Amino acid sequence: MEAINQGSNVKESIQCTHNIEEKRKLSLMRDFLEFRDPSVKDEVDDMTLRRFLRARDLDVEKAGAMLLKYLKWRKTFIPNGHVTEAEIEHEISQEKAFVGGNDKKGRPILVVLANRHFQNTTPDEFKRFAVYSLDKICTRMALGQEKFCAIGDLQGWGYSNSDIRGYLGALSILQDCYPERLGKLFIVHAPKIFKAVWKIIYPFIDDNTKTKIVFVEKQKLTSTLLENIDESQLPDIYGGKLPLVPIQNA
Repeated sequence: MEAINQGSNVKESIQCTHNIEEKRKLSLMRDFLEFRDPSVKDEVDDMTLRRFLRARDLDVEKAGAMLLKYLKWRKTFIPNGHVTEAEIEHEISQEKAFVGGNDKKGRPILVVLANRHFQNTTPDEFKRFAVYSLDKICTRMALGQEKFCAIGDLQGWGYSNSDIRGYLGALSILQDCYPERLGKLFIVHAPKIFKAVWKIIYPFIDDNTKTKIVFVEKQKLTSTLLENIDESQLPDIYGGKLPLVPIQNA
């Protein structure tokens, strides 16, 4: 019992030290940003700063540069501050993104049906759709929650749905513009032919994101999801009780 208590005390001490260091780095990062761009002071809260810091292992300069790049990109790519449905009519018409309930950690659930995605002749529209979907799921987070859970469903996926340029574009937006937002990604019903595409995409996934991706075996689909999501919150297409809602109606 004494050994267990000592172990617990050591963990608490390490966590406390980490929190103090993170708080110190947070202050340094705000100074760094405000020196580079004084307008950042009113644009970014501490939670956002913390996410970018964590994404760069508390390296202030790298995190600061990443955040400044993101702010510049957002002002250019989304000048009105948000993506309207009129800007992504083609993507919405495919009805491929949905929201579910919340997982056991309180993270809202995003479900994507990959067999309904086809390459867009206007790549920027798909990127705007990615931003629209990420913004939507983030607005569903409870106070204090910073992450979401996703289910990527590849049932019926074929080469006609393969869109490597689109996938990499969405991945870049997720990693570079929404760092530390993804909590867990379950990839379900992955066909064997997806392996070829996955080999191309995998090297572009950062190490932190890789740890959050789980390929779920078909035989263990419902049981695996129920380990992480209560039945009342699990989408009904996976054996739960909650109907999926199209993301535009969420």
